[in-house]
Amino acid sequence: MKKQFKAEVIAVGTELLLGQIANTNAQWISQQLALYGINVFNHVAVGDNLTRVADTFKQAHERSDIIIVTGGLGPTEDDLTREAFQLVSNLNMYEHAPSMSKIESFFIRHEWKMTPNNRRQARVFETAKVLENKNGMAPGMIVDYRDRHWIFLPGVPREMKKLFSDDILPFLYQLTGKEEVIKSTILKFIGIGESALEHELQELIHQQTNPTIAPLATDEGIIIRLTAKAASSDELEKLLHKTKEDILEKVGNYFVAENEETIEQVIVNMMKDKKVSIAAAESLTGGKFTEKLVSVQGASDAVKGGIVCYHPQVKIDMLHIPEQVIAEDGTVSEKCALLLAKNVREKLNTEIGISFTGVAGPGEIEGKSAGTVYIGLSVAGVEDRAFGFNFQGERNIIRNRSVNKGLEILFNYLKA
Repeated sequence: MKKQFKAEVIAVGTELLLGQIANTNAQWISQQLALYGINVFNHVAVGDNLTRVADTFKQAHERSDIIIVTGGLGPTEDDLTREAFQLVSNLNMYEHAPSMSKIESFFIRHEWKMTPNNRRQARVFETAKVLENKNGMAPGMIVDYRDRHWIFLPGVPREMKKLFSDDILPFLYQLTGKEEVIKSTILKFIGIGESALEHELQELIHQQTNPTIAPLATDEGIIIRLTAKAASSDELEKLLHKTKEDILEKVGNYFVAENEETIEQVIVNMMKDKKVSIAAAESLTGGKFTEKLVSVQGASDAVKGGIVCYHPQVKIDMLHIPEQVIAEDGTVSEKCALLLAKNVREKLNTEIGISFTGVAGPGEIEGKSAGTVYIGLSVAGVEDRAFGFNFQGERNIIRNRSVNKGLEILFNYLKA
């Protein structure tokens, strides 16, 4: 009979207790462990205090077989995860040469001076299986101690998830003796809300068994996570492919990317394929839209640049918006958005121009309430268009939603 493992997740960091950040790591890890039939009995958050962290570790050791710790592996004095576990285990630590070399190379590459405390990040336990952190500096560790499996991971979600997927899942696969192959695929959608997507897919969701279908709202759109189990990789891929096709048959018009691919990558590739380029005039968004696009490798083939025209005088001087338009219609208007898009396209000699103007808040501008946004789209040889929106949320949420809506507008134009 296979052993039934009990697990718990410990998140180290005072910022969690203060509510400054949400403990999303624990939620995500529990979802992964459930795929392997490992029951999570405890989620614990503990502040950056050596005694309290050590006491938490002692309690976890008494009640759980697998203890996953996130956070507290950084370079500063309040990163105490290693020291707390050393108090509990009496295991020696040493400086892991490959990790130290990676840290040193990072500072050399950026021409920054490395302070001595950064060496703390390369300290590992003598019995640990050291896991390379491909997205950061502090390595992860798997430590078997007194019949317990301790897993130490960085607290940064991007770093933690990469280590978990690359190293911890194979470890759990071997540990639990799973005979099934398990895999997840992420489908990304834009232009449709979570409730609307669930409504369109309700029949598939209600009938789901394998693969499971899990919709989730994110800052950049809606994703669906498909998770399948099968006896072989071939069978697994068939299950995932069939369910994906069933989903896209219903909501394929909103589908934009899969797994690690981003909407900005898709858009840049579409522009390169069509041999068109874009320029942006950004008032409300202050360059965030252009930054999204130029984060894609090879974006220079499609993105010529942008003009941040935050102040009305910059709109007048740099993008030739008539003072009469600003006096009569205002900078936050459909007419201003149209002219900004057209003029930036002509000024930077591109096939596509896009503009963003609006009120991020918290107060009104020109009698327009916070969340009022206009996005202009100008395409050579096509009638210019402006789109009006009223977004909810605080200042930066409105700005980010404006960027995402601009990406959606551009994507829909390019795929038409």
